Amino acid sequence: MAFVPFDDRDGWIWFDGAFVPWRDAKTHVLTHGLHYGSSVFEGERMYGGEIFKLTAHSQRLKRSAELLDFDIPYSVAEIDAACKETCEKNGMTDCYIRPVAYLGAEQLSVSSLNSKVHLAIAAWEWPSYFDPEVKKKGIRLEWAKWRRPDPATAPSTAKAGGLYMICTMSKTAAEKRGYADAMMLDWRGYIAEATGANVFFVQNGALHTPRVDHILDGITRQTVIEMAQAKGIEVVIRDILPEELADFSECFLTGSAAEVTPVSEIGDYRFTPGELSLTLMDDYGKLVRGQL
Repeated sequence: MAFVPFDDRDGWIWFDGAFVPWRDAKTHVLTHGLHYGSSVFEGERMYGGEIFKLTAHSQRLKRSAELLDFDIPYSVAEIDAACKETCEKNGMTDCYIRPVAYLGAEQLSVSSLNSKVHLAIAAWEWPSYFDPEVKKKGIRLEWAKWRRPDPATAPSTAKAGGLYMICTMSKTAAEKRGYADAMMLDWRGYIAEATGANVFFVQNGALHTPRVDHILDGITRQTVIEMAQAKGIEVVIRDILPEELADFSECFLTGSAAEVTPVSEIGDYRFTPGELSLTLMDDYGKLVRGQL
């Protein structure tokens, strides 16, 4: 799709309970969320008129806000309905949906006691997060400079805007050097996640993936674990050191945007997209489209 700035598009955005023309969905430059990162968001996909795991996404949005000590003034059911209405209003049946909740411009200081909570929902066409042809061969990742934070220093399990700054820096740096993404370590030096997706490795027919008590527990990650276990595939959830990558044969990323994406390299480590990665990629594609 040709590049079109996100502030200059046709369509409608759900904004605090009403639809506004896309170009009119504006907020003030002195908004708390812009200055202090007081925002949470979700990324979800609609396939054939159905938003996959919609309620799980809305529940996580509410939970993320609670971790940042603010309450979204809409119930999970109301957020679900607004997401569906946004897609319908824009005439979309296959798209990406972005709900975002943030603190407004009533107060601009570190304190947010007097700031109003806003909720906006947009939807747009976004066929694939990574180039489909590159995806089949496996994408290339470099090591990120920045690490995921200690959960004692930040609400690291929330899908919070402020926590994505180091992801933006890491992915942008990787793309400048010809990579598709970057792999991040946690504050201890263990494998954490890519900049917007969880990671899985394959060893002797079993899946290995990091614990998520200190990073985002992806909804796609949960789905892939359920799919694998239903097939009788062992799933090992544990801390993984970078040097262990030499012992893994396959690697793939999971996320609502990334879906299931094979990886061919992380730094000096090489992987070959094999039967397990490609089968889970295909099965996930069928599942979200109601074909499985």
